[in-house]
Amino acid sequence: MTESDPGSHDAATLETAPTRYIEGGGIRFAYRRLGPSTGTPLVLLQHFSGNIDAWDPAVVNVLAADRPVIAFDNAGVGRSTGQTPDNIGAMARDAVAFINLLGLSQVDLLGFSLGGCVAQQIAAEHGTLVRKLILVGTAPKGGEEHLLAVLQDAFSQTEAPDVRLPLFFTKSSASQSAGLAFLKRAKVRKEDRDTDNGGAVTDPQAKALITWCATPDPEHTILRAIHQPALVVSGNHDTMLPADNAYAMFKALSSAQLILYPDSSHGALFQYHELFVSHVRTFLEA
Repeated sequence: MTESDPGSHDAATLETAPTRYIEGGGIRFAYRRLGPSTGTPLVLLQHFSGNIDAWDPAVVNVLAADRPVIAFDNAGVGRSTGQTPDNIGAMARDAVAFINLLGLSQVDLLGFSLGGCVAQQIAAEHGTLVRKLILVGTAPKGGEEHLLAVLQDAFSQTEAPDVRLPLFFTKSSASQSAGLAFLKRAKVRKEDRDTDNGGAVTDPQAKALITWCATPDPEHTILRAIHQPALVVSGNHDTMLPADNAYAMFKALSSAQLILYPDSSHGALFQYHELFVSHVRTFLEA
């Protein structure tokens, strides 16, 4: 194991924290660590096509005010080396390898979209590693997804300043306004920004997400193997991974809470960032 540590992270924000690196098993993982040095770390598992700088500083920075928060690029994503897997199981193994390289014996997980599928796999297989689980805008194995159709529609809206505006937010003026504010926050960092690796990441990730949802799991084997407390969150009008998925997960998990945000789509956690952070903090501290 080798690690590159540019300095202290306690006072850092997502916009200012240096990108750190740790290497093991042939993969050099890029990550940023924020918040205090003590407490159960909250590890963030990112959405399809996203990297460290795709997270919302208004979510990450506030969560890091009183707990360690770690945002990282899984294998092949952003500045991490290796090859992006085309299945959730391998993504989960790579994420666990990263957590182990950091020497962490227990973590909380926040998985968004594709990251939520990875989080489910990790929690099911590593009961002692994961203390609590937050699943946002995601789907269970065998769940409903409309990834390609939603992407095609979003990219056809050429007037949008960023494809995430139609992808993550509804067409209402309130949601669109929140989306523009999110995009502004996410672009504050100008130096040492993470990299977009294009199809080398998105092609295998799309296959992984579509296969996960296309693989029937009528007995909810993955979900019923998760015994940790879980917070399930969704926008009520998520077109990519519909809110029916959230309700299905809530019913199958043994210890789950469910939150649906109004007039919101896939990026509900960014649209309602203050409320979301409040709900997450209450859940993690309970």
